[in-house]
Amino acid sequence: MTQSGGERGIIARIRQAAGSSDDLVIGIGDDCAVYRTAQGRVSLVTTDTMVAGVHFDSAWHPPRELGRKAASVNISDIAAMGGLPRFALLSLALTPACASQWLDAFMSGFLAVLAEHGVVLIGGDTVQSEQASVLSVTVLGEMAETELITRKGARPGDVVLVSGFLGEAAAGLALCRMGLVHDPVWQPLVGAHLDPVPQVTVGRVLAASGFVHAMQDLSDGLATDLAHICAESGVGAVVAAEAVPLSPLLRKAAATCGRSPLDWALAGGEDYQLLFTAGEQQEASLRALVREKTGKELFAVGRIVEGQGVFLEEAGQCREISYRGYEHFR
Repeated sequence: MTQSGGERGIIARIRQAAGSSDDLVIGIGDDCAVYRTAQGRVSLVTTDTMVAGVHFDSAWHPPRELGRKAASVNISDIAAMGGLPRFALLSLALTPACASQWLDAFMSGFLAVLAEHGVVLIGGDTVQSEQASVLSVTVLGEMAETELITRKGARPGDVVLVSGFLGEAAAGLALCRMGLVHDPVWQPLVGAHLDPVPQVTVGRVLAASGFVHAMQDLSDGLATDLAHICAESGVGAVVAAEAVPLSPLLRKAAATCGRSPLDWALAGGEDYQLLFTAGEQQEASLRALVREKTGKELFAVGRIVEGQGVFLEEAGQCREISYRGYEHFR
């Protein structure tokens, strides 16, 4: 099924028709909805749906790793705003082919990730599906309203940074499709696709720093996700091709698969690293702070400019790359 305007068009139409509330801080259009609760505190709510044959392939995605991924991608949305994940809801529409052993393994992985992040499963729903299995997860988080980071806030002159290597999950997916899911050489990349890690600690550090102007997680690829920040902030961005962090193993996989490693980073998606902007004068302090608190290195990949759209500077040329990542209904 195709829709006019694709997934972004559908969301825009729903967003225009949705209601509002005095307690609603952020509604449709960001990683989480945010509403005020206690004095100075806000709650964050996010939900994601995964469909067999669209988001995962049971031929190579074991149920335990699938359970882990279902939890992680939702927790990542809380991390994308600097929040602390607290509670989860899980709804399952399962086909008759899903045996009890499959469900036990799925729940083992799902609950393990929740435990790793101090999240408690508090409810959900189960139904039978005659076609494809559908997994729907909602995660609730909280934080101080003064520390909340949204997609709206990037400013011309800001540096664009990411919290890790890009393109790893897309490379892992390509390797799975080539039947290399169990090849020990590629396990870091395969693992990035099957079992991504939400950057909760990094998000909390960035939120507490007060230096970050806009942020989201990288679920659809650098080109699309940076375009989301630019659209919400009313700015443009320029990405330097040589600055995009690509691991040596990713480059090796690209040669094996006959693919461009940069394309995986720009349009592959599902890396679940954090993408954010900050003033140039705060970059060094942010790097040092994140290194001290988490042991991770940050990478500057570009800059925010006046105008609109995302552009790539490569080999002396500049071309627009906005919304090159995955989009449903397109």
